[in-house]
Amino acid sequence: MASDRAAERLGILLVSGTHERAHTAFVLAAAAAALGREVTLFATNGGCRALLADWSGLEGAARDGAIVARGVAGLDTLRAAARELGTRLIACEAGMAAESLAAEALWPGVEIAGAVTFLTACAGGQTVTL
Repeated sequence: MASDRAAERLGILLVSGTHERAHTAFVLAAAAAALGREVTLFATNGGCRALLADWSGLEGAARDGAIVARGVAGLDTLRAAARELGTRLIACEAGMAAESLAAEALWPGVEIAGAVTFLTACAGGQTVTL
C-alpha cells in the first residue's frame, strides 16, 4: 500500500506541443502544488516546448493573449506560479533530441532526465497525461 505522502504525488506527463495542453498542464501543476501536493511535470517530444525559456513555438501560442484578455491566467503566470509553489519541471532527454531542442533553450531551472526519473518521482501517486 502506498504511503500517504506518495498518494499525494502528482505526475503530469505533457506529450503534446499545443498551447491548450501546456496551459492545462500548468493549471493542474499550480493547483495541486497550491494544495500542498508534490508535483512533477515531465514534458517530452512536442511538450518540451512548454519548458523552453521562449515557449512561443507551441502550436496555438497566440491563444495566450486571447485568454489573458478574458481574465484567465496566461502561460507565463502559470509557469511562474507552478515554479514558486515547488513544481519539479523535467524535460525528457530523448524528447528534446527528437524535437531537435537544445538544453540551452530551456527555461532556467528545468532538469533534463528520462522516464525512469519521472516514474520514480510520481511513484504511488496519480499521473495525468496531456
